[in-house]
Amino acid sequence: MKVSGTIHKYCEVLFGKENVFKAGTISKKCEGVKKTTGQHPGGMIIVPEGKSIYDFTPVQRPANDQNSTSITTHYDYHVMDEQLVKLDILGHDDPTTIKLLQDLTGVSVYDIPLTDPETLKLFSSTESLGLTKDIGSVIGTYGVPEFGTGFVRKMLEDTMPTTFSELCRISGLSHGTDAVRDDIMNFLIDSGIEKGLAFRIMEFVRKGRPSKEPDTWEEYSNVMKGRKVPAWYIESCKRIKYMFPKGHAVAYVMMSVRIAYFKVHYPQAFYTAYLSRKADDFDSDFMLSLDGVKSKIKELNNEPRMDVRQKGQMALSEIILEMDARKIEFLGVDVYKSDGFKFKIEGDKIRLPLLAVNGLGAAVVENMLNERTGRTFSSYEDLKRRTKASATIIEKLKELGAIKGLSDTDQRSLF
Repeated sequence: MKVSGTIHKYCEVLFGKENVFKAGTISKKCEGVKKTTGQHPGGMIIVPEGKSIYDFTPVQRPANDQNSTSITTHYDYHVMDEQLVKLDILGHDDPTTIKLLQDLTGVSVYDIPLTDPETLKLFSSTESLGLTKDIGSVIGTYGVPEFGTGFVRKMLEDTMPTTFSELCRISGLSHGTDAVRDDIMNFLIDSGIEKGLAFRIMEFVRKGRPSKEPDTWEEYSNVMKGRKVPAWYIESCKRIKYMFPKGHAVAYVMMSVRIAYFKVHYPQAFYTAYLSRKADDFDSDFMLSLDGVKSKIKELNNEPRMDVRQKGQMALSEIILEMDARKIEFLGVDVYKSDGFKFKIEGDKIRLPLLAVNGLGAAVVENMLNERTGRTFSSYEDLKRRTKASATIIEKLKELGAIKGLSDTDQRSLF
């Protein structure tokens, strides 16, 4: 949110503060004036020079908060979307990952070929990874944006894509938003569905009607099932709400393929960047043991529906399992050597950050980073006092061997 806010403010620099407004999310007109409005999370309405926002809509502070630094349109942005430009400025993990990878390797993403054969193999096999053990997937896309979830991996298994354009199509369908009409219709015709019916299903899907007219959708989905259309394809059609430009899928896949390139050719950097981005979700209680990771994966596979935290645990567990199969090892937490918040490469291994210790908060991490500079810790008591760490954290650091050779206190016995 902090980054998004900074970028939103930069829009005011680009276009002038008087020309930039947050997109509101109500649709009442004057007879139903609202005291409160919602706001689009990333929508910025741009007013052209020579025009006033009042030519199009009243404005107000979000939730009628007069202290807010934002001004929103009073009307829903759809009321004016044919007259004004709306920029969707949303946060995204991929550019952060790419920046980390560039810093770790010195390789510019613009020099990465989008048709590298070994990279493209990841989307249909694990051959490029040189695995020594089974990782629970026949596809090599753990940790690759857009293609790493179980749902999308199943799509990859069913389609076995070999080209960039095929990946774009799969990306669109997996989001339930980006697909080309002809793609759907032609696929259904190729599956044996009569042309007229294929067209009607395509139009029904294109307009986002499956969720609004479930009875009709059930009829259409039964037709597709009867022609052995894959379950993931039917589910994707059900999710489609509207058709994005295909350029959105192309942009996403370009970033995904570039990140996948590092996974194949710079594995330590790939895992370091991925883990650093997910450091808050790292759980040292089970992720430092391969048996613990396997047990967690088995436990989560039995969950009927995983919540956000469990999905994060599953993704990290899969990555750690894959690292082991590629013989990439962790180096433990070290109070003096570990970075505070990021994983880092040491030789051919990856050093855990201080934040990887369960229960160790950001404030204590900052204290450790400051206190270790220029002066060592003389005892566990000294470490606890200077860093404000709890007794529980000190015990965890002892268990993990994060700092060795210390006595419990600074007191010395005379006898």
